[in-house]
Amino acid sequence: MKKNPILILILLFSSGIANSQTNFYQRLADSVLVLTKQKVAYDPAYIVIAYPNGDVPSDKGVCTDVVIRAYRKMVIDLQKEVHEDMKSNFNKYPKNWGLKSTDRNIDHRRVPNLMTFFARHGKVKSITNNPEDYKPGNIVCWDLGKGITHIGIVSNKKSLDKKRYLIVHNIGEGQVLGDCLFEFKIIGHYQYGK
Repeated sequence: MKKNPILILILLFSSGIANSQTNFYQRLADSVLVLTKQKVAYDPAYIVIAYPNGDVPSDKGVCTDVVIRAYRKMVIDLQKEVHEDMKSNFNKYPKNWGLKSTDRNIDHRRVPNLMTFFARHGKVKSITNNPEDYKPGNIVCWDLGKGITHIGIVSNKKSLDKKRYLIVHNIGEGQVLGDCLFEFKIIGHYQYGK
């Protein structure tokens, strides 16, 4: 049987893309674990920050800052990405805060805005009760009730019973690794990478 060199190249190239994407999410899951080693106080205060690549002080933050910092380690500036998308598509983003225009200091630090951005530019994954559907590097969003939302990243560490991956998030106790995947109602499940 004669082998088609073009077909072989296509297969090699496509498997390389798949491997590099898998490696991206593994590296993201590794990078988010590093954040758990930093002492961070939960602080939702509005802060004027630099642009692009702005960040609140490294010893402060909220749940969205975990995601922002993890992606920054992957050389993706969600502050800039979200701001630029919101400037061009402001009508597609939630109006929960009564804003008439973008605010590059805070827009990327709001869970509903990140959910919109990830849905627009990433891959929307199924929301299920099956822990096997939540892979390292996935982003998960929850409804905590009373209009409060939360976000975290699936790590590559498993729970004690080995049934699910743990989440890196900040729900008030700093950037921590926790077994909280099904603790709250899941409202978003995404994969985003470049």
